[in-house]
Amino acid sequence: MTETRKIEMTVNGVRHQLEIETRVTLADCLRHHLGLTGTHLGCEHGVCGACTILVDGQAARSCLMLAVQADGAAIATVEGLAGDDGTLHPLQQAFHDNHGLQCGFCTPGMLMTLVEFLESNPDPSETEVREALSGNLCRCTGYQGIVAAALDAAQRMRAQAVGLS
Repeated sequence: MTETRKIEMTVNGVRHQLEIETRVTLADCLRHHLGLTGTHLGCEHGVCGACTILVDGQAARSCLMLAVQADGAAIATVEGLAGDDGTLHPLQQAFHDNHGLQCGFCTPGMLMTLVEFLESNPDPSETEVREALSGNLCRCTGYQGIVAAALDAAQRMRAQAVGLS
């Protein structure tokens, strides 16, 4: 018999109560139980960063975390970045404007990593952005567009913070 446990988590501002097998990863819970397929699974070993989400505001590899470990947590996924009216988050818009994606597989993890990073470092250098992204693998872009997007987004977010946009 498979062991289950009742858990509760808030995902992108919506509270969910689930009865879930204790062996299910948070990534699989998000994808298969909540239908949030923006969280991608690449390596399932925590190396590629495609499954990065925010757990209580901190970047985490959802493939390495069990769903039961998220009981009571606030989870943010890429689906929660855009506004309710469809307005893209400044980071998403910067990725679009700076050609920061090609196939898009790594993009959700990159975005979630950068959301946390830019909150703690709103005016990063190129070197700091590259270091922040060192745990996220992309096989298509060569990172230049991604780094340019992160720097552009940081500038946009600083301007929003002071009411210039």
